[in-house]
Amino acid sequence: MNNNLIDQFIDYYWLTSGASKNTLSAYRSDLNIFNKWLNQKPFTSVDKKLVHDYFSYRKKSNLSAASRSRILTCLHSFFQYLLNNQKMSNDPTEQMDYPKLEKKLPIFLNIQEVEKLIEAPNTNSIYGQRDRAMLELLYSCGLRVSELISLSYHNLNLKEEFVRVHGKGNKERMLPLGEMAIDFLNQYERNSRTLLLKNGQCDSYFLSNRGSAMSRQNFFYIIKSYAATAGITKPISPHSLRHAFATHLVQKGADLRSVQLMLGHSDISSTQLYTHIQNAQLKMQHQKHHPRG
Repeated sequence: MNNNLIDQFIDYYWLTSGASKNTLSAYRSDLNIFNKWLNQKPFTSVDKKLVHDYFSYRKKSNLSAASRSRILTCLHSFFQYLLNNQKMSNDPTEQMDYPKLEKKLPIFLNIQEVEKLIEAPNTNSIYGQRDRAMLELLYSCGLRVSELISLSYHNLNLKEEFVRVHGKGNKERMLPLGEMAIDFLNQYERNSRTLLLKNGQCDSYFLSNRGSAMSRQNFFYIIKSYAATAGITKPISPHSLRHAFATHLVQKGADLRSVQLMLGHSDISSTQLYTHIQNAQLKMQHQKHHPRG
C-alpha cells in the first residue's frame, strides 16, 4: 500500500507543481528510504514522534542540513497530499522546524576566467563549435543547465535576438541574446548542427555526437574538460556560468529586479545572494590592498 501511495503522490506532484525530473526523483528516493525505515508500518499511522525519530536517525548518518530540509519539505508535501485526500486526519510534519542552513556563497568565476573557459573549445571542429555556442549562450543569458539542454530549435530567434526559456514550474521567460552568443550560435547552425543530425530528425537545439539531445551529464563532463584546458582550478559546473552571469551584471550596476527576471527567480531574496558576493569581493580586496586592511 505504501508503494502505491508514493506512486500516486509523485504523479500528483508532477501534475500540480511542474517540478523538475531531478526533484521528482529526489522525492521518490526520500519517500522510499522513509518507507524502508518504517519497516512495513503504513504511512497513515505516522505521528509527529515517529517523524522526529526518523530525523534523529538520519542526522546520525551525517546528512547535511540542506538534505534534511529537502526531506522535510518532501514529507510535508506528501502528508498534506494524504490529508487532502482524507487518508489521514492530520499532518505529522505540521509546525516542525526546518534545520538552519549555512549560507554559503557560491564559487564564481571572474571575467578573465570566464573568457578563458569560453575560448577553450577548438572552433575548427564541429564539436568545438557546438560547445562554444553552448558556453556563450549559458553565460549570455544565465540559463540553468536544464534550460540549456532542453531548448528546442524553435526556442531561439537569432534574427530578433532573443531566446524563449521554460524554467522551473514551466514558467516562460524571454531573454535577450548578446552579440557574441548570436555569432557562435549562427556558426553552430550553419556548420555543425546539420552534421550532428546525421540525416536524422531531432527538435533539440544542442545535439550529442549521436545526433540526439545533449544530456546534462554529458555537458557537465564537457565543461569540466574545458575548465582543465583553460587552467581553471576552481570547482566548476555548468551552474558556475549562471553565477558568473548574475555576479558580473550586479558588479556592472544592473538592478536586482532585472537580474531576478533574467534568472527566473520567483523570490528576489534568491537574487540578493549576488550582492553578498559583490560585498565579499570588495571586503577581500580591501583586506588585500589597504595598508590597514
